[in-house]
Amino acid sequence: MIEKPPPFVIKNSENEYKEYFEKNYCNKVIMTFDNIRVYFRKEHFKHAFFESSKFNKIKDKFSFERAKRIDWIAATLKNKNSKLFKGWNGKKKMVNPNRRVAYCFKNYIVVIEIKKSKEGILKGEFITAFSASNKTIKRICSSPIWNIEDIK
Repeated sequence: MIEKPPPFVIKNSENEYKEYFEKNYCNKVIMTFDNIRVYFRKEHFKHAFFESSKFNKIKDKFSFERAKRIDWIAATLKNKNSKLFKGWNGKKKMVNPNRRVAYCFKNYIVVIEIKKSKEGILKGEFITAFSASNKTIKRICSSPIWNIEDIK
């Protein structure tokens, strides 16, 4: 992607990033460019900013590399030029139209889960965000385009 991402956020500790996340995401209203509110819970911090030190999928180590891109999450969600793809359900081994994968800054990915209320209002829940490998970007970009009409 050609767009310029926001500057890195530089903090001195995991705790400072956690406070920043809670203040700027968990305690604020974040809307996507197409008017879907995205909710952030404190528990999402670990999934978004930790990585596996042993490459065993267990996220056990805080990542300053991931955390410095914290402002890229809201910027990606709010950017009308983000490319949107349907996510993947690894357990069912199939595309999940309620998972929205947004991509607009370099190789940065933001994943949200979108649900529809009984009243028909869409709301999103933050799942994760990360810098993806070229292989992962190719796989994401080969997924179907996300479409609001497909939400169940």
